[in-house]
Amino acid sequence: MTDELVEPAEHAAEGPVDDLRIAAFWQAARGHVGFGKMDQVLGGSTEDVLAPPAWSFGDNPALADQLLTLVLDGRKTATSTALVELTDVGLETPRVGELSIVTDSAGEPRALLRTTQVDVVPFDQVSAEHAAAEGEDDLTLESWQAQHETYWRRVLGDDRFSTTMDVVTERFELIYPTTGPTPAVD
Repeated sequence: MTDELVEPAEHAAEGPVDDLRIAAFWQAARGHVGFGKMDQVLGGSTEDVLAPPAWSFGDNPALADQLLTLVLDGRKTATSTALVELTDVGLETPRVGELSIVTDSAGEPRALLRTTQVDVVPFDQVSAEHAAAEGEDDLTLESWQAQHETYWRRVLGDDRFSTTMDVVTERFELIYPTTGPTPAVD
């Protein structure tokens, strides 16, 4: 549904543990985007060394894990965030080419994503194509609208939700999973 930014400083209880897990994941994943290959010759850059932002989907552990599973299975290639969610915490809209690390509900880094498209549109103008790319429920626009309205009324409050509010729609590609697709169960 939407994303919750999980920066290590926000998890004071685990702090250094989260930092170490993110750093280790980044060390393993960064070669998949071409970073680190020329370090011996040219030296590293700050973009290469510093891990991208880490976050989890949704607003609760079950939703975080459910949506992450859809990403790892290849079904979810898009997400959306109410613009006000970003502005409320002083974040900018994502930009094409940006990398991010998605964690599971326990804060374990599980996926490296690269943003491939970003649009800001009113809620009632989100396309059926985008709704399907989010990979949730039955993939229809009607389902997307119902689920996201429920979600945003819950996290923003009824008074802040509107069918004309701006929504940041983001497409992404999975660059580096820590696990492959979930095996089929017979």
